[in-house]
Amino acid sequence: MNKKEQWLAFAIIIIGVVMLLNQHINLLTAAALILLTIGMVQIRKGDTHKGYRYLAIGGCLLLLGNLMIVFLIVLASLAYFYSKNKKIHLHGDVMRKQNFMARYYWDQGPWTLRSMSLWHALGEINADLSLSIPEEKQTIVLLQGVMGNVRLTLPEDYGVEIEASVLFGRINLNGEKDSGMMNKLIWRTPGYETSEHKVKFVISYIVGDLSISNP
Repeated sequence: MNKKEQWLAFAIIIIGVVMLLNQHINLLTAAALILLTIGMVQIRKGDTHKGYRYLAIGGCLLLLGNLMIVFLIVLASLAYFYSKNKKIHLHGDVMRKQNFMARYYWDQGPWTLRSMSLWHALGEINADLSLSIPEEKQTIVLLQGVMGNVRLTLPEDYGVEIEASVLFGRINLNGEKDSGMMNKLIWRTPGYETSEHKVKFVISYIVGDLSISNP
């Protein structure tokens, strides 16, 4: 039995035990948990596209079978976002956006880098800082949500600090991957303190795929 089959077997056993102990769980929820497990296995293997497809399908099934639980998760994530926003953004001149679904492609041409707070239930962000035009000497970017796919490309002339946490998913820093559960990253670029322009990313997702690389 290979590792993938071991993961699936383990997941099926756990789901079976939960179903025996809790009569409230239904077949839709069980199928959702199996698909979510398959998705995590695929992400762990490096196949993020297939993994996120399984996660999306499993999430939809979980949503259909457990609307109240999912609703509470989204509310908890949004409440944490507002709490974190107040702590890191002490001045009022900050762009704030909350969307159920969001896509930001800041890697196609010049874009304005400013302090911002973004929350989304489902989101995708591609940001190339070598194309950015900073408004401030020090910028703070807060990215939070339920499920997110974030790609950051860092130039050599920026001082970048990253504080990231992903409950389920993967963090890839210049080819070094950390997959699974409760992944955390605290990292700074060399020469951060002496850089003319500094930007701090605070990133937090329940399910996420974070990739950080140099151009």
